Amino acid sequence: MKKAFILSISLILGFNNSYAQDTNNIVETSFIERVLGELASDDMRGRHAFTADAERAADFIASEFRAIGLEPYAKDSYKQSFAMNKVSREEAAVVLDSKPIAKNKFLILGNEKELTWDQKSNIQIGLIKKTDDFATKFRAYANGNENIIVWVDPSFASYIERFNKIYGKDNVSAASAKSTPTRVFIVAEGLTKDFQISYKNNIQPITMSNVAGMIPGNEKPHEYVIFSGHYDHIGILPAEGGQDSIANGADDDASGITAMISLAKYYKEQGNNARTLIFVAFTGEEVGMYGSKYFSNNINADSVVAMINIEMIGKDSKFGPNSLYITGYDRSNLGILMQQNLKGSSFTFHPDPYTAQNLFYRSDNAVLAALGVPAHTFSTSQIDKDEYYHTVKDEISTLDIGNIKSSIEAIAIGAKGIVDGSQTPNRVEKLKD
Repeated sequence: MKKAFILSISLILGFNNSYAQDTNNIVETSFIERVLGELASDDMRGRHAFTADAERAADFIASEFRAIGLEPYAKDSYKQSFAMNKVSREEAAVVLDSKPIAKNKFLILGNEKELTWDQKSNIQIGLIKKTDDFATKFRAYANGNENIIVWVDPSFASYIERFNKIYGKDNVSAASAKSTPTRVFIVAEGLTKDFQISYKNNIQPITMSNVAGMIPGNEKPHEYVIFSGHYDHIGILPAEGGQDSIANGADDDASGITAMISLAKYYKEQGNNARTLIFVAFTGEEVGMYGSKYFSNNINADSVVAMINIEMIGKDSKFGPNSLYITGYDRSNLGILMQQNLKGSSFTFHPDPYTAQNLFYRSDNAVLAALGVPAHTFSTSQIDKDEYYHTVKDEISTLDIGNIKSSIEAIAIGAKGIVDGSQTPNRVEKLKD
């Protein structure tokens, strides 16, 4: 009995020692700190997708890809550029019962050049009641295909105020799009029959860019494995609480981009990938996932074996240290396969604990997942109680570098079979039109 006990302990220690040896050369803490420090620095000014700050971040990522030795994904450039329209709000007003309401009490999402509604307009009406789940109802209305006025219970006023700071001034639309539905959210005690809503936009053509590089596969070059994250954030906000006005986006999503670049470096050094590995930093996630939509609609989804999208890994998950959760975990067996490769370690992958928030279709994995790809987002964010999310407080000082490091190592080892071609996850059920 004693010998058997000693043997079992030895086997466990052997597994853990093996895992430790496997992780030794994946990523150095100094590399994480350098890349993260650059992306989340004040010099990047929050990396808003419509600004030169985002382009500066894109150039930095491209320089990292070049130093690693990745091949450009878009022919002779690491930048995958596409045309969009920048929609800048010039004027906006809401008048209820002949009284103008404060700008922080309403949010208008609309890309028309000019629009005016009143009580005679035939506009659909929606409600977000005090008893509703705000995130679920807001998302449903914001993603709808109809013009709508949504009356919001005053208990959710802080949400509308926060969203206004992020989305109330600038937006973006596809260059080919004529217009999109206008959605107006108004904080009010109750419905009113006397109202006027108006706004004017300045619309200018702009170019936006994903940053993508690849390592061609040795044996299965036409089968793709994608590692991704988004490099844009929300830019400059009004200063509050003694903080500066820069929303640095250290966790969201400089942590994920740092992980993606670290994995690119590791796999390039290994040089034994059977499948082609594509590493992509998306733009425009914060304003409608336009970068990932463009990328995903311009690749053959049937050739993509898996997509590992990395979003906010700078803090412990609700499952504790050495854990990541995977959105849409039960939609494919990608997580199960990756866990098999971590046998003997203390690291665990878990199903998304925030299913009510529909995170599976809220990040950059969404389009490819809808097309049947085992495309999932890997995260540690406690999204339900992260007080730094989308604020100027999301800075490097709030992050656990060790958590980022262990997450990178777990993904690197967990994806081993997907990368070397020995494992193939099953497909996600396609969304019906």
